[in-house]
Amino acid sequence: MFDSISKLIGSVFSDWRMTCVDALRVIKTRGPSQIQFWFIALAIGITGGVAAVLFRLGIETAQSYLYGTDGRDSFASMVAELAWYQILIIPIMGGLCVGVILTRFTPDGRVRSVADVIEGAALNEGRVERRAGLASAAASLITLSSGGSSGREGPVVHLAAVISTTVSRWIRANGITGRDLLGCGVAAAVSASFNAPIAGALFALEVILRHFAMHAFAPIVIASAAGTVVNRLAFGDVTEFMLEGKNALAFYVELPAFLLLGLICGLVAVILMKTIFWAENFASYMQERTGLPAFLRPAVAGGLLGLLAIWFPHIIGVGYETTSAALTGSLLLHEAIVFVVLKVIAVAITMGGRMGGGVFSPSLMVGALTGLAFGIIATAVFPTVSGEGTLYALAGMGAVAAAVLGAPISTTLIVFELTGDWQTGLAVMVSVSLSTALSSRLVDRSFFLTQLERRNVHLAAGPQSYLLATFRVSTVMRDKDAPNAAAADACWDLIAEGTYIDGNATLEQAMPLFEQSGYSFVPVVTLAGENAPPELWGALFQVDALKAMNKALADTAAEEHS
Repeated sequence: MFDSISKLIGSVFSDWRMTCVDALRVIKTRGPSQIQFWFIALAIGITGGVAAVLFRLGIETAQSYLYGTDGRDSFASMVAELAWYQILIIPIMGGLCVGVILTRFTPDGRVRSVADVIEGAALNEGRVERRAGLASAAASLITLSSGGSSGREGPVVHLAAVISTTVSRWIRANGITGRDLLGCGVAAAVSASFNAPIAGALFALEVILRHFAMHAFAPIVIASAAGTVVNRLAFGDVTEFMLEGKNALAFYVELPAFLLLGLICGLVAVILMKTIFWAENFASYMQERTGLPAFLRPAVAGGLLGLLAIWFPHIIGVGYETTSAALTGSLLLHEAIVFVVLKVIAVAITMGGRMGGGVFSPSLMVGALTGLAFGIIATAVFPTVSGEGTLYALAGMGAVAAAVLGAPISTTLIVFELTGDWQTGLAVMVSVSLSTALSSRLVDRSFFLTQLERRNVHLAAGPQSYLLATFRVSTVMRDKDAPNAAAADACWDLIAEGTYIDGNATLEQAMPLFEQSGYSFVPVVTLAGENAPPELWGALFQVDALKAMNKALADTAAEEHS
């Protein structure tokens, strides 16, 4: 027995010794670069946090100048005291400024936001557009300051992505490093915006990178913590929304009500998203039919918002005051229902008019109002087994936001961190799970991925659906002078029958040609002009395209599991 114990101790000691040796080897070979990278993540976290805080302060300062408000929590009340013509004119002037900026500094007059950051992570090695991104941040700041009904998280996320893109270009980061730095910037921006370090880190992983790889976790957490510190130095350690008292489930019998609330919130989230997309299509159609200049489109949207705000000032701006009122149960049933409908319309006008801003804060407001309306009814019908109606507002806030973002984990945590109420986790989780399960089947997983699908950027289905778009045909083809190239006569025969692909096209466009033609290769050409004959570059072989695809899938899997 003594020998067995001695062998066991010796085995454990040997394992410890080998572990220490391996750790020293990692520190010697990869430690300096890892430590350097963490310092870069910290710098991006601080910079992204400062940018988010300055963006928020800029909105509050501009609002105080334009509307005479003394803080975001009294915005709607102060707007209601203004003359009707002031309420109407300010959004119009703000929209006009936005239109001029976007027309001048973006190629398509469209505000860059979270969807573009997701696209940059997936298709552009963690890079986003810098010029258009800075213009979008300025446009969104003006929109939110002048009464646009949207949120600030989208602009600050893209602004942080611009910062990380600049760093990635300075250090010539590869794809993996560029994506990690992008995640650092996003985590810092979200954390600094909402004083939510846990949710900020998980948002970057769940929504932007869409994986939870270990190599990305440490730097993203460092950046998220840095962003939170910046927020707390500026605003103190306070939650975004202050709740009165503590919420608690009256009894476990109440849980089925939260399941039903989750389904209702999922439908409300889908209505919100589809209304935005319909408004965007309708606005584009009307702009084309009327010949309205692009720079006037946001001004028209501002005018419509101003008209609504004359009677319902609660629906413009980010909506913190109304959200807080819902979370504290300060609204009546008919007020909650009316505000939900009007907020959805206002958000659709803002987004359809290309005024800028994000959808997270509006979804929080819509969710809180939906949950409150449901809670008022539930507690009235079943008073003996129901808790506080405000608990339903809290759960509804998380359920709608999670369905819109397609991020149940980070949204659940951000609701807790926004309110400081960790006692109602079961109710929030149940509602969030049902809402996201339903909404993800009615749209392409989330608002952002559906936006990308509408632009023919197919990220929702996973890497197998979008990796082909990352390869240019010219980078995979065999040159016409290569030893194993396709015969020139065979290539010209295929060109004569109309089977060829442009060298600047992607494999996503090329792969269907193999299925349609049944050939093992397709000629690659460049088109010189309408009447000029095509110039033969070489040929794209199906086997080469499949090899490139397989390698890309393997690299993606290795990154996500490293």
